[in-house]
Amino acid sequence: MNSKLTKNQQRAICSQLGNFKLKLLYKASIHGFTGAAFHQHCDNQYPTLSVGYNNSGFVFGGYTRQPFSQSGQYVNDDQAFLFSFSGEKLNKYPCISAPHAVKMINNCGPYFGEALVLVNGNQQTVYSNPGKYYNFNAAEMHGNDLNLTECEVYQVEETAEMMKPWRLVIWESKRKTELMESIKFYKPLNSSVTQARVLLIGPVGVGKSSFFNSINSIFRGHVTSQAISGSSSTSLTTQFRTYSVKAGREGKPLPLVLCDTMGLEEGVGAGLDIDDISNILKGHLPDRYQFNPSGPLQSEAHGFCKSPDLKDKIHCVTYVLDASKISIMSTKMEEKLKAIRRTVNLMGIPQLLLLTKGDEACALVREDIRNVYKSGYIKELMQEAAARVGVPLSCIIPVKNYSEELELDTNTDILLLSAAIQMLRFVDNFFDEISGQLSSLTTGK
Repeated sequence: MNSKLTKNQQRAICSQLGNFKLKLLYKASIHGFTGAAFHQHCDNQYPTLSVGYNNSGFVFGGYTRQPFSQSGQYVNDDQAFLFSFSGEKLNKYPCISAPHAVKMINNCGPYFGEALVLVNGNQQTVYSNPGKYYNFNAAEMHGNDLNLTECEVYQVEETAEMMKPWRLVIWESKRKTELMESIKFYKPLNSSVTQARVLLIGPVGVGKSSFFNSINSIFRGHVTSQAISGSSSTSLTTQFRTYSVKAGREGKPLPLVLCDTMGLEEGVGAGLDIDDISNILKGHLPDRYQFNPSGPLQSEAHGFCKSPDLKDKIHCVTYVLDASKISIMSTKMEEKLKAIRRTVNLMGIPQLLLLTKGDEACALVREDIRNVYKSGYIKELMQEAAARVGVPLSCIIPVKNYSEELELDTNTDILLLSAAIQMLRFVDNFFDEISGQLSSLTTGK
């Protein structure tokens, strides 16, 4: 039997559950759209994922940890949920009355509360009643198309042990201290430059500003929020900002400046303009420059720096992407990122990629951030990011920004600081390249 769920849909569901895979137990188009056929293949199996498909293209269903039976009774499950897909994005609808999570009816397929029934009454149909132990929007769930083209039930199986860590990270407070000291005492290889300048580029809402806030929080010793961050469909950052991390509340600026930009958007004339990016890379734009999506800053404009020094230029570009949305990145956004990458390549600037929100994408990482390099799913997302943006896997670093926490976490800090260290190493590569070019000019080679 072939699964109708796409690989990305399976990954999206399994990432919510933990280290699991799906095994297909029942397929109505083969076994029959009857309660008897469903119970024959699915009774006493658990946990399970039930999926309905309709002619309108909707994919929806429910999850339960309880074994199916024909008792006629409700069973209690505080982990049960309904779901639907918008493309490959998973929408979850938790059970609001655990004692009524699932009902065991002999002449129906999967029966969730009194809200959603697949293969209802031995028919190729769905019963839908939002609000009866599950809240959901019927139009979002199944488009009000209650005729099934297929129904599948999967057993949710625990996979083998997690991968061995494929990158070495020392998760100790001593290591955090070492990383902080390395950043504090870093000196750029070029004596005319005192601070490394790293430009953060990415779509709206991926966590560019939050990354600066997180690094700043580590050195402040508590969670802080200097750069404007949050969730919005359009960019909350509307200015070009250069943020210098400080060593403590009244400490000296560290040799690392994170440059924050307006978020990338798909539409023409929306979000950050590629010509503005070029001006930033060359050091032409001043701090607090107000972006104008309708056009880049012209060289005659007030504030345009016509003769920037090396210290004003960008020494490393870091793309920032949301791990939980890699699979649903649009073709337009992918093309925009690749166009930016071509521009950056022409200038010889090293490039990294930060993958944020790994804890939202993977239940293993949500459970313990130290699982980030043990999770096969996170590695798959990193490989997908590498393919979409065109950067090597070795240039991709998963991180977790501070977003809802009030206190710092040592393991989260170590991951964030490791990313900052990698940025400084790439800055060194930039200055090495410049030094090599100067050397070639002076020797005439």
